[in-house]
Amino acid sequence: MTTLHRAWSLCRRAPNLATGMPLTLLRHPRPPDLPSRRPLHAEAAPMSPSSSDTERMNLFMAVQSAMAVALETDPKVLVFGEDVAFGGVFRCTMGLRERFGPHRVFNTPLSEQGIAGFAAGLAAMSYRPVAEIQFADYMYPAFDQVVNEIAKYRYRSGGQFHCGGLVLRAPYGAVGHGGHYHSQSPEAYFVHTAGLKVVIPRDPVTAKGLLLQSIREDDPVIFLEPKVLYRAAVAQVPRGDFTVPLGEAQVLRPGRDITLVGYGAQVQVLLEAAQRAHQEDGIDCEVIDLMTLLPWDERTVVESVRRTGRCIVSHEAPVTGGFGAEVAARIQQECFLSLECPVRRVCGYDMPFPLVHEKMYVPSAHKVIDEVRLAMNY
Repeated sequence: MTTLHRAWSLCRRAPNLATGMPLTLLRHPRPPDLPSRRPLHAEAAPMSPSSSDTERMNLFMAVQSAMAVALETDPKVLVFGEDVAFGGVFRCTMGLRERFGPHRVFNTPLSEQGIAGFAAGLAAMSYRPVAEIQFADYMYPAFDQVVNEIAKYRYRSGGQFHCGGLVLRAPYGAVGHGGHYHSQSPEAYFVHTAGLKVVIPRDPVTAKGLLLQSIREDDPVIFLEPKVLYRAAVAQVPRGDFTVPLGEAQVLRPGRDITLVGYGAQVQVLLEAAQRAHQEDGIDCEVIDLMTLLPWDERTVVESVRRTGRCIVSHEAPVTGGFGAEVAARIQQECFLSLECPVRRVCGYDMPFPLVHEKMYVPSAHKVIDEVRLAMNY
């Protein structure tokens, strides 16, 4: 049975009252015909709009705003997942069902494999599904659908079909009390999979812009949201439609002595470490946010390291086999004659994510500063 058949089989069997599945999808053997996909918006808003064009939002509000814009501007966008109609565990879909109706925003059964397979079928039929996996830790039951169906559909069909326009949203990373099964960072698994794009925002502005762009991509996207920032990160976010391009890193703090590379919630840790290193030791750190891990902006990082001669890569995921290893390898290959010391990594430990000892596990600004000093004194 193909992914498409499995997806619609799941949909047609689902009891409507229990799951909130749309009646339209339950009654029809295939989705009703809708207008063709809209092209990417050329009139993207700038990254730093005037205050009159913005609204103060935290990260979960920015994610909700992005989905509202997508639903409003493209009739082929559908939003679904466990408890999505209710608003979701982190309230990211709050109010969307009431605004856009149960045919476009709806609950699913508690089956991550089913959610991913259903999304694959919709994407193959030219929809743009935005599927929520309640926690990134729960993506593992859907792993086969993601890496063997969604990522490879274009390849195995010789380009006749694809799952472009599909976005799998998932909260990831430390949150203060998540423990083993609600705090994992699985990005490296998906970065290893050709056919996917992997995106992680650092704040409300990038969350909205990157999510809107991800929905409009013609490749499937894994969109990981640092849940510790859902309410902690607040910024002035453009009210309307704007995008942030994928595959482009941002230099957030120029520097001349050492390059600090990270993504997601770890970016704020690096910025704090850079400020303290400058105040306490006079070390001038350059901070780069990758934002997109697949494909990642190698050029920006390489150009920076060739100038500074030193680099630290930091992420919450365990150090062995983490994405930092790929960054370090590419820097070694492209910047070997410019390096003043080996590339260093400040990452999580090679162990299950702890509950009581979470503060000891996550890479802190203090740990980053220690590595900065070691690099400078090498």
